[in-house]
Amino acid sequence: MDDDNQSVSDHTIGKDLQNARTGQRQNRGMRTRLGCLSHKSDSCSDFTAILLDKPNRALKRLSTEETTRWADSFDVLLSHKYGVAAFRAFLKTEFSEENLEFWLACEEFKKTRSTAKLASKAQRIFEEFVDVQAPREVNIDFQTREVTRRNIQEPSPSCFDQAQGKIHSLMEKDSYPRFLRSKIYTDLLSQTQRRLS
Repeated sequence: MDDDNQSVSDHTIGKDLQNARTGQRQNRGMRTRLGCLSHKSDSCSDFTAILLDKPNRALKRLSTEETTRWADSFDVLLSHKYGVAAFRAFLKTEFSEENLEFWLACEEFKKTRSTAKLASKAQRIFEEFVDVQAPREVNIDFQTREVTRRNIQEPSPSCFDQAQGKIHSLMEKDSYPRFLRSKIYTDLLSQTQRRLS
């Protein structure tokens, strides 16, 4: 074999080895991710770890009445900080927390008073949640996405209203009823009731 053919052959073998190593690393990474997913849980103990502050003190302050009221309406749940935390924990078990995160980002965005900050925040929310292939893309139709794209060209506190409304409706009709039947909610309700006995 001459030197040119040998170097091409060595180069090809080197590439094959490199690709094999990369594939092994990717497989290992995938196994690790799948392993983590298998540890996902729908239990109240996981929820208490997600609560902000001191989880035990937070749970002690949570009354049965408050927890029961979350079942009255989706908006009641969203108006209570522990309700949002419990719902977020539930959505994480379903891998759909981006919907709640988008809704919360829109609520925070509406509070922005500075017009300079409005534009940068609007762009950041659009790129993170609304744009096609966004890292945490929410499930909205093409028309809503395009209306939102036009709205952020001249941002106002209401530029995400249509998209936020669609996501609110989606969560209310889809995720919220499942949350009320979930182990996270029923365990939390049981815990608050047991404290009274």
